[in-house]
Amino acid sequence: MFKLPDLPYDHAALEPVISQATMHLHHGKHHKRYFDVMNQIVEEQGLSGSIEDLVRASAGKAESRKLFNNAAQAWNHTFFWVCMSPQRQAPQGELAAAIDRDLGGLEKLKADFVAKGVGHFGSGWVWLAAKRDGTLVIVDSHDGENLLTDDGVLPLLVCDLWEHAYYLDHKNDREGFLKAWFDALPNWSFAAEQYSAAKSGGKGWQHP
Repeated sequence: MFKLPDLPYDHAALEPVISQATMHLHHGKHHKRYFDVMNQIVEEQGLSGSIEDLVRASAGKAESRKLFNNAAQAWNHTFFWVCMSPQRQAPQGELAAAIDRDLGGLEKLKADFVAKGVGHFGSGWVWLAAKRDGTLVIVDSHDGENLLTDDGVLPLLVCDLWEHAYYLDHKNDREGFLKAWFDALPNWSFAAEQYSAAKSGGKGWQHP
């Protein structure tokens, strides 16, 4: 059985961009529910393996859609928490150079990342990812879909586009949320570790 991980910081640590109230609801209710349903399916079906294994094995299979949705969302949210830091950071070293080379610099990355998220219809996620040759890309995914099923890319950062991620704090202003999020919360140190893993052919972050 899988256990909902604790947040890597206090519930109020990401204010004012994400409030303590939102974090209690998002982590303690939404995220926990995905774990509860995933664990129920795992127990009923006698499944084993990591959350990554469950996501990959159930992807694209109609009969396993419920397992995929909940396992993928369990993974996505834990990754999302790790992708944020209470301490404002800036990309450094090889990652900063790659952002300049592939995405036109940090401000251009922000503009395109925000535009990708705003343009995404409905619920989902917007990702900064690296191809295995080190090229950076911005991609979005619908609902619980993530990048685990694509061996050609590794996620560096993600931002949640589901309304429950920002509605208490930003109402329907997804653009305002994404801009504030990008300016204050990305864990660029973690993104740099993921970038190094992508270039070396490593697995990158694995769910605890």
